[in-house]
Amino acid sequence: RVEKHPRQQKSSNLQERTRRSAAETSNQPTTTMLLKQAAVVMFLSAARSSAFSLGRSAFVSSGAKTAVAKRAVSTTPTMYADPGQAEVILVGCGAPNRGMGWYHAVQMLDDKCPSASLDFIVEPWFMGPGGEGPGGPEFKEWQAESEAKYGVKFATSLDDLPPPAAPRLALISGRTADNPHLLTESIAHGCKCIYLEKPGAPTVTELQQMAKEAEEAGVEVLMGYNKNVCKYVRKTREFAEKTPGSHVTFVSNNAYENTPESLGECFERNAEGMLKNMAIHELALLVSFYDVTVDNIESVTADKKFSSMQTLPGPSGKEFTDFDKIKFTIKTKNGNEVSVAADRCGGTDSYATVTDKAGEEVFRYYMPDDEDKEMVKSLQAKYPTAMPYFFTQDPDYITVKERVAKHTVDGAPAEGIATIGIAVETLKVAEYLTPILQEQLK
Repeated sequence: RVEKHPRQQKSSNLQERTRRSAAETSNQPTTTMLLKQAAVVMFLSAARSSAFSLGRSAFVSSGAKTAVAKRAVSTTPTMYADPGQAEVILVGCGAPNRGMGWYHAVQMLDDKCPSASLDFIVEPWFMGPGGEGPGGPEFKEWQAESEAKYGVKFATSLDDLPPPAAPRLALISGRTADNPHLLTESIAHGCKCIYLEKPGAPTVTELQQMAKEAEEAGVEVLMGYNKNVCKYVRKTREFAEKTPGSHVTFVSNNAYENTPESLGECFERNAEGMLKNMAIHELALLVSFYDVTVDNIESVTADKKFSSMQTLPGPSGKEFTDFDKIKFTIKTKNGNEVSVAADRCGGTDSYATVTDKAGEEVFRYYMPDDEDKEMVKSLQAKYPTAMPYFFTQDPDYITVKERVAKHTVDGAPAEGIATIGIAVETLKVAEYLTPILQEQLK
């Protein structure tokens, strides 16, 4: 006897609850299963952003090529949240194997976050103008599979969703530039809590306005700064606290090819810049644990031997200037000293080191550690074309989502999770450091 996945069983139990809705929409076109495997190109972010911004008239049904959608929500049974679960809306899924939103979905659909029920996915780009472009066929195939297997509903707009049936959590994982209006829409559609991916907004001013808006609405905003709960961060801090006069360096690596084409695509897709993108997690650690704020920074010094800044054309032909790798040390006015290193082409592992008073390294802890490497191998085999960093940080993504979802339901403190207040201070630091480090590297 083949046992059903818990979400499949849950979907079956809801068939009767949704029978009338299904009957009313039985004549709607279903999504075709597309089996073609193709390379996904991610430099269409600006067009995807316009899909989020233009409104419902810009969206087309996932089952049609050019017609404007008559019904934007797919017609499969909804995975209504059980008691003790938050009703989760994923806003901004992205392409399978590439988008961070997609990986969030995979984890929730696989019941890795017991307090989270992924009931809705809002994805206007691949269900609209991007449906026939790069990544579109792969998204349609995954959408059809997810609808059939798990009962999750897909929509092109938050406007198309029903009122909350349980404590509602919006997980916003779209482009940074879209976050301000997506937060506004999430609040308007009954979200009790919002999980906002880093850095939260393009500028400090916008993020401050978002924080104010959420506070006035009584909606809590928590951030996806997963390294705040990482094992390697915790163990490094614990070791450093027992080592008088020690110095901590946080090291972050990505696995881009060290070519103008690869880095140019990276610079364009992450146009907010490395310090607001890749290294923002490390800056959040500094703000959270080392008293680093703009007002408390005494000095910042770039490691010129390690660091590199380039101006490269992106796929659009427009040039972008950014760090491909950067290392710097911050000293605070109250006596703290800490370093950060980030390398776009450094590999897949992140780690932290502790050096003693003499500058000798006395401790190093990796993410993933030996305990987690088997898990990484298993995930690589399951999703061979996915972004490698998904796997090394897999347990931490789960931890953050679960704590935020549980908090949405019962109001208990989400231990270790960064607030939007931390995010504002982190973004201030990023904006402060960027021109200083650029000037030092000229």
